[in-house]
Amino acid sequence: MKRARNFSAGPAILPESVLEKVQSEMLSYKDSGMSVMEMSHRSSLFEEIISDAEQLLRELMNIPEGYKVLFLQGGASLQFSMIPMNLGKGGKVGYINSGSWAKKAISEAKILKVPNIEVLASSEADNFTYIPEIPETDEAYDYIHITTNNTIEGTAFQTIPRFVNAPIVADMSSNILSNRYDVNDFGLIYAGAQKNIGPAGLTIVIVKEDLIQTENTLPSMLDYRTHIKNDSLYNTPPSFSIYVAKLVFEWLKDLGGVEAMVKMNEEKAGLLYRTIEESDLFSSPVAVNSRSLTNIPFVTGDKDLDAKFVKEATALGFLNLKGHRSVGGMRASIYNAFPYEGVKELTEFMKAFEAKEGKFK
Repeated sequence: MKRARNFSAGPAILPESVLEKVQSEMLSYKDSGMSVMEMSHRSSLFEEIISDAEQLLRELMNIPEGYKVLFLQGGASLQFSMIPMNLGKGGKVGYINSGSWAKKAISEAKILKVPNIEVLASSEADNFTYIPEIPETDEAYDYIHITTNNTIEGTAFQTIPRFVNAPIVADMSSNILSNRYDVNDFGLIYAGAQKNIGPAGLTIVIVKEDLIQTENTLPSMLDYRTHIKNDSLYNTPPSFSIYVAKLVFEWLKDLGGVEAMVKMNEEKAGLLYRTIEESDLFSSPVAVNSRSLTNIPFVTGDKDLDAKFVKEATALGFLNLKGHRSVGGMRASIYNAFPYEGVKELTEFMKAFEAKEGKFK
């Protein structure tokens, strides 16, 4: 069976070897006679799965002692609320408004009536086409929130800002395990799994334990302390998603870890960006110094021609290239599992399409 070239922003492509492993273990995991989807999350088999998943992630990201790893539900969107509930101590909280998801995080904090919300920098006036310049400050904040990679707009932080008196909270949903990051630079990292890690339904939270010494009374499921105390097993977790995540972590480790993956991503993104730059038809709406390695939008400047490109690409098996409605054009999401060969095939099609339109150099 021929596999599509799936450029979806999420749920996204998974490594074929991982899918084959899942297939082979679907009916009976480790000769248990049960699928992982059927077994108790209290069983020794599943406790081994979740423990191995955590240890692999710690190794891949060099997560130091003093940070807890949680496997939660609710997507990154639930974290927009959990973060101010758990980390807010009545002081100022800061947000960098660099894209649609950052804007939603700010909105959720306002719904919770968090006092003293400050938007420290924003690129919204320019349709989020770049990462805004972040002012230096030595003022105290309960936390300052950033989105390391903006899935919709195709921008990414090239360096992580540092503040003297504020821990950084990062939504890393679309570039976790695909960029070089030092966990020590963050107070909390969170990411939906459905882009670089595994199936939808799982959310990873990596949190510095001393940040959540709060006296807030919170609903149990919205309290990080609940999940820390119960090793992410307070209620039935997204067990199948955790199992697949473990397999993805093993796959990534076998490839050489995050550093090896970053080099592969740079090669893939570099090929696509070069094709766009050399084109007379396609262009990038993103400032050069803010470009993402994982989500790459491009446009022709003509909506009808964009639609024609997407239609013809889809017919050839290049799927989910239509850009988000707020940006338009096309968007290629080339996460960790997306192969270089697929990007090369796309660039060849782009050149052929441009030649047919009579505008190729």
